[in-house]
Amino acid sequence: MVEGAQGEEFVSRIAGHPFGAVQFTGERYPLAEVRLVTPMLPSKVVAVGRNYAAHAAELGNEVPEQPLIFLKPSTSVIGPGEAIAYPHKLTERVDYEGELAVVIGRLCREVPAERAHEVIFGYTCANDVTARDLQQADGQWTRAKGFDTFCPLGPWIQTELDPADLAITTTVNGELRQTARTSQLVHGIPQLIAHITDVMTLIPGDVILTGTPEGVGPLADGDEVSVGIEGIGTLTNRVVPRD
Repeated sequence: MVEGAQGEEFVSRIAGHPFGAVQFTGERYPLAEVRLVTPMLPSKVVAVGRNYAAHAAELGNEVPEQPLIFLKPSTSVIGPGEAIAYPHKLTERVDYEGELAVVIGRLCREVPAERAHEVIFGYTCANDVTARDLQQADGQWTRAKGFDTFCPLGPWIQTELDPADLAITTTVNGELRQTARTSQLVHGIPQLIAHITDVMTLIPGDVILTGTPEGVGPLADGDEVSVGIEGIGTLTNRVVPRD
């Protein structure tokens, strides 16, 4: 994205996928005239639980010695401006969880922590939407985390960013609900990548959700929830009832 002479922002079109040498077509479009979609289509989303100590404490949990990982299906992913569908027939408590997301740029496994930067394509904002009552009832998190639309990502991927100490906020209808810094992560991004790739192969476009800070809470139909991360931007989605 570039800025024009009058301060108007433009999107430059690329040919093919971005996970290699980027080829620009020369076409540009005003940002205000395009609809942003999810900036990647991951084969899987690997999420990390209880990775901020204060969040673990607010839910009455201990901080795990090793990263606590789980999967969200690719079908849960939506982009900026798309609706989070509240499945009222199945849950009575749907929560927001603002997070920093890491986008993988290379096929990789068994990556040492000191080389983790080599496999990162960039960073974006995420909302790990969770049916909290189902999470507590099931004893495992697949159903609670896996509904369609329960993984908003966007608004774009920032490829040049130091993620070590970024401000992260979540607002609901403009009211601040979460605020923290990524320096408060219990397990840092290099350690997460090393731990995850010891278990499974990651491919370009896969996403790691690094955990949410304290302040999680419920959403209701009509709510507008926004996750903002310093140096990236803001991801905004509205909640609607699921048909």
